[in-house]
Amino acid sequence: SPAPLVRSIDEWRQLQRSGELAAARVGLVPTMGALHAGHLRLVEMAREASDVVVASVFVNPKQFNKADDLARYPRTLEEDAAKLAAAGVDLLFAPSAGEMYPEEEGSPQPFVDVSGFDLLPEARHRPGHFRGVATVVTKLLNILQPSTVYFGQKDGLQCVLARRLVAGLNFDTEVVVGDTVREPDGLAMSSRNVHLSQEEREAAPLVYTALLKLTEAHKAGERSPAALRACAAAVIASEPRMALEYVSLAAADDGRELEKLGGAGAVMASIAVQLGETRLIDNVLLP
Repeated sequence: SPAPLVRSIDEWRQLQRSGELAAARVGLVPTMGALHAGHLRLVEMAREASDVVVASVFVNPKQFNKADDLARYPRTLEEDAAKLAAAGVDLLFAPSAGEMYPEEEGSPQPFVDVSGFDLLPEARHRPGHFRGVATVVTKLLNILQPSTVYFGQKDGLQCVLARRLVAGLNFDTEVVVGDTVREPDGLAMSSRNVHLSQEEREAAPLVYTALLKLTEAHKAGERSPAALRACAAAVIASEPRMALEYVSLAAADDGRELEKLGGAGAVMASIAVQLGETRLIDNVLLP
């Protein structure tokens, strides 16, 4: 049977007041729906460590910088609810956009901004995106008040952002990041992969291949960011259908682009590529 569906913030607050969640370790898996095995792996992680597992399904309009991308984002709530119940979710929070953003015409609206994020390569290609993510994550943590929140490494900067929000705004929540889940050919699982044509789907694993090439060069001792970026760019250049947006080498803890490698701390190598109508992103952590 499907997990009980909570549609409103008031309903959730009533659950909290009823004492049903008192002293429970609540694990939250925030999603935009159109679930795949990557999401379900996060649910599994939450199930192992929580008394109550909550999944949220909310296609957040504030983090889309293109109206057509928002319009074509897959929405499959019934299928999602069934998958989540089978994976062991106890409660499903699926508010409407009006419930999350009850905007009155012309009235001032609060939002959450994380300074410095707009300067990152990903933000340059998606203006307003991280402000939208920061705002919705803050709202979900404030409404649901989980002990732990689970994100996937595939959205690497989202994980950095979540950690910064929790630390900087004093949420009593631990951020746990699950490894990227991949198709057998290496393509990172993503809800947007459904938009790929058969030919595009065959080309898509090159995005991960490019990161592996960069990783190999790094293992072999290459420490020039420009040389490492060129290494990944060359792989993408071999596929005429792909347009490279960027290759980034950033500090894994705060997302800042690195001028030189060799300092302490993990490095996140990430890439964004346009393939037909679909934008693909991926990343790996360099040891």
